Amino acid sequence: MSPDNEPPATPLIVHLIHRLDVGGLENGLINLINHLPPDRYRHAIVCLRDYSDYHLRIRRPGVEIISLNKREGKDWAHYLRLFQTLKRLHPLMIHTRNLSGIEGQLLAAVAGVRLRVHGEHGRDMHDLHGLSRKYRLLRKLLRPLIGHFIAVSKDLETWLIGTIGARPQRVTHICNGVDSLQFHPRLGPPAAVGPAGFLCEDAFVIGSVGRMAEVKDHLTLVHAFILLIAEHALPRDRLRLLIAGDGPSRQACLDLLRQAGMDELAWLPGNRDDIPQLMRAMDVFVQPSLAEGMSNTILEAMATGLPVVATAVGGNPDLVRGGWTGTLVPPSSPAMLADALNDYYRLPALAVSHGQRGRRRVLAEYSLNAMADAYLAVYDALAAPTRPMKG
Repeated sequence: MSPDNEPPATPLIVHLIHRLDVGGLENGLINLINHLPPDRYRHAIVCLRDYSDYHLRIRRPGVEIISLNKREGKDWAHYLRLFQTLKRLHPLMIHTRNLSGIEGQLLAAVAGVRLRVHGEHGRDMHDLHGLSRKYRLLRKLLRPLIGHFIAVSKDLETWLIGTIGARPQRVTHICNGVDSLQFHPRLGPPAAVGPAGFLCEDAFVIGSVGRMAEVKDHLTLVHAFILLIAEHALPRDRLRLLIAGDGPSRQACLDLLRQAGMDELAWLPGNRDDIPQLMRAMDVFVQPSLAEGMSNTILEAMATGLPVVATAVGGNPDLVRGGWTGTLVPPSSPAMLADALNDYYRLPALAVSHGQRGRRRVLAEYSLNAMADAYLAVYDALAAPTRPMKG
């Protein structure tokens, strides 16, 4: 076939993120790439920093992953590396995510990338409520360059329109999805997990999964766990705490448990690749974050049939219906978190009913295919500007 008669290459989307490692945003990106039709778009992931073996979860062949090796703080040279990378890849579209990636919109425009999408997936400790004047100004300055915004929660959608000034027709709310075949309720007794003696026959396991960063506030969960034994008088021989994940807060949690003499009741194994099995060993799931976009781990816990106790921040109230699929508590409130956990311990039928309702809701509203279809609709509408965009 002559070059003139060759079919056009499948268009390329570049996904710009901070780092490809264990995390909710990163998990969502990998799920998206794995579930989009392979004949519609190719994908490349550009990491401002680097990537770990977490990328091995990508099942789609031919996904190029590029590290820009950005240094901490201001690294002016990484802008040049990003520009050169975009010129080499020549993508149809760039999809940046969160504050760390939004500056890539300017480099993409200069590099001639015609279609530009930006996603907001949550906030960090430096700007829990999206009120930082510096960060708001940056987003407002770059707003005209962005063809479409994606918000993973209603809270972020409202903020993009009301605070950042994005036009409503250029903002789409897309929920995360969850693999309800991989994450399913236990079918019998929980599998033995943890070190010898961690699980007993009658154990009541309080669990959490996530990056152990300050914004996730696992210390509040540890304080609540201690209160359950010290003040609610729950039996030590039954109560267990399981937190899967790694990060700077992990050691502080271990130290607090040791000081309280409860380290043998807890298992904090760091990052794991058997999360579905660990969740099926839990009796209740806790998401204690100070800020949240749309929590993948809440969806996974609901799919597993667990009642969820979550802080009433960000997208958590979109997922957890208080008194129906779980309980919402204020952030940084160990006493109220302990009260909610105590209710599930003393009322096991309540835990079962909340967990069952959560599972049914996930099956009805949060499938991976529905998430992929929603992103595909945004990409297709931008690639064919004459087609109306649904906001």
